[in-house]
Amino acid sequence: MVATPASKALRHTATLLTATLALYITLVAFGNITDFGTNQAFVQHVLAMDSTFKDDDLMWRAITSRTLQNAAYVAIIAWETLAALVLIAGTWFWASRDAERGRQLSTYGLLMLMLLFGAGFIAIGGEWFSMWQSADWNGLDAATRVFTISGVTLIVVQLAGRDGETGRADGSPANRPAP
Repeated sequence: MVATPASKALRHTATLLTATLALYITLVAFGNITDFGTNQAFVQHVLAMDSTFKDDDLMWRAITSRTLQNAAYVAIIAWETLAALVLIAGTWFWASRDAERGRQLSTYGLLMLMLLFGAGFIAIGGEWFSMWQSADWNGLDAATRVFTISGVTLIVVQLAGRDGETGRADGSPANRPAP
């Protein structure tokens, strides 16, 4: 089956949205590696809950160990870096007109972003560590923004490249070279 102009546009959209998020998370990871201390302070304050309402019923959740705080921050950076690499690979496959591999890798990378920003920052940081209570160390708006953009991109990625059984933008099966 030959790709229609609309399906080609959807594939281009998937490529560009995936590339945009790949660029974004690459810059985030790069910034966290090269300017380690800035967001390290953010993670330390959120985990320590030192700028929340300090409700005794919640403060038992605080993590004040610098070792554990730093381990959490390094894990975040590692996750960001891996997500960046997966999304870069997904972008490359989209650009190479291999929609099936592009979709697969983009899906994994986007889910990694949604887990980090949704489960990590919104749920765990925002609710468990009451980040929403902090006027200074509240990253919920930024996390919600990335979570939402990742979700919209995931929808586009799932819609793109679904021309029957074909996997490539030109309509040829993914397991054969493009003509």
